Amino acid sequence: MGYNTLPYLVLFLPLSLIIYQVSGRNNRKYVLLIFSWIYFFLCSKKLIVYLLLTSAGVWLDGLAMQKAGGRKHLKTALAVLGVGALFGVLLYLKYTNFFIDIVNTVMAGRGAGAAIPLRHMLVPIGISFYTLEAAGYLLEVYWGRQEADPDFVRVALFLGFFPQTMEGPIARYQDTAHQLTGGKPVTEQQLFDGVTRILWGMFKKIVIADRLSLIVTELYRNYAAYNGIMIPAAAVTYTMQLYMEFSGVMDIVIGSAGIFGIALPENFRQPFFSQSASEFWRRWHISLGVWLKTYLFYPVTTSGMTKKWNRFAGKKFGKYITKIGTSFLALTPVWLFNGLWHGASWHYIFYGVYYLVLLMIEVILEPAKKSFYKKTGFKKNGRFWTVFRILRTWLIIFTGELFFRAESLRAGIAMFRSGFHHIGIQRLWDGTLLKMGLDQADWLVILAGIAVVFAADLLKEKNFDIKASLAKKSLPVRWAAFYGLIFAVLIFGAYGPGYQPVDLIYAGF
Repeated sequence: MGYNTLPYLVLFLPLSLIIYQVSGRNNRKYVLLIFSWIYFFLCSKKLIVYLLLTSAGVWLDGLAMQKAGGRKHLKTALAVLGVGALFGVLLYLKYTNFFIDIVNTVMAGRGAGAAIPLRHMLVPIGISFYTLEAAGYLLEVYWGRQEADPDFVRVALFLGFFPQTMEGPIARYQDTAHQLTGGKPVTEQQLFDGVTRILWGMFKKIVIADRLSLIVTELYRNYAAYNGIMIPAAAVTYTMQLYMEFSGVMDIVIGSAGIFGIALPENFRQPFFSQSASEFWRRWHISLGVWLKTYLFYPVTTSGMTKKWNRFAGKKFGKYITKIGTSFLALTPVWLFNGLWHGASWHYIFYGVYYLVLLMIEVILEPAKKSFYKKTGFKKNGRFWTVFRILRTWLIIFTGELFFRAESLRAGIAMFRSGFHHIGIQRLWDGTLLKMGLDQADWLVILAGIAVVFAADLLKEKNFDIKASLAKKSLPVRWAAFYGLIFAVLIFGAYGPGYQPVDLIYAGF
């Protein structure tokens, strides 16, 4: 039951909203928890046991650490036990076959005849997301930045709140937990704002992303049949599909939570206006970036190993080499984790290493860039240079997503290489693209839809508050915009004969 489906939008969400509203304030947190567990059960059936055990274990481990007080060794042991169990379960369920495959490959290379059979693993939906939230909570308690919560319902809701179940965003406990159990009544304004944002997300998802799915599937599934300009076309169309889908689903998720008066963290901030790879990752999947920065990057930069390097390198090599080494020590686990978190495959690891290399290049070239601007007087924020940096970042993004979407690392490399053979740019307009499931009307809708979304992003980038501006308009104008979204989704949405339902992309991570 995806967030873009009728059962969720027409039945589940309205029913949960009605029962929540008619319940007393003190009972509303129980209503949310019950509906959250029902939603998880509908998606994963008996695998809900993983969420229930995780919720109970995290709650108890947090309380145990709190009771340990100043007994540092006991508190550390409890933290290691809790976080280790969380990631142990995640590793077992998602990565067992990946490691078995590696062992089998090594054994085959040494001439071993027998191979370890792969296992059939049942993975509960959202485990990658709630595992990070759970680990973050335990680390906050361990570091003393968060009191262990005695309220089991609040902990369970934090980990299992139904709008976040499939794709996040990954929240920190102190940011959302108390909102979840506040029991505030639903207001007319919350309802209007939430439904409007849901409709905006649906526009991105089923009008644009689901249409692009047809050509993306064809180009990546049969990549050996394509070369030249069709490879960049594959990279660009997938990147657009991913952005429209993921940001669209986040709109649905944040809109759903907003109806209940719960403000979830934003996950995107106009990423295609980024001027570097590092800036892109400050604007794309923001909640994952914040988690990695908080629980991996900062702990590594303040670790004993990094401090020893800083003391040693500072005396031997100077500030520049010291900074490069420190950046490498801190960024390597972040980007290896980022790659593996997305999936147990070499092309995801390559994706993480790809950005690690790019960010290290940024660190290495930083003094040279400062010297260039100083000596030439070149305006860093000039219009021409800004556009150039944005376009350069697009090239970085599209190349990365080519490997990210590829069926395997081998396929990604093959696609990248074939992109330089028989360019054939005329295939963009000679009808080739019309043979992949989309007709001219579909392409017109896609291009118009992308233009609308990017116009909205441009306004946001210029600090124009669309929501506040619309709120100042007269009632007929506000309702016209609202119904405009409804009819755009109903008329131009990709569904009906000839279209297959498209699963949520990030629900698979």
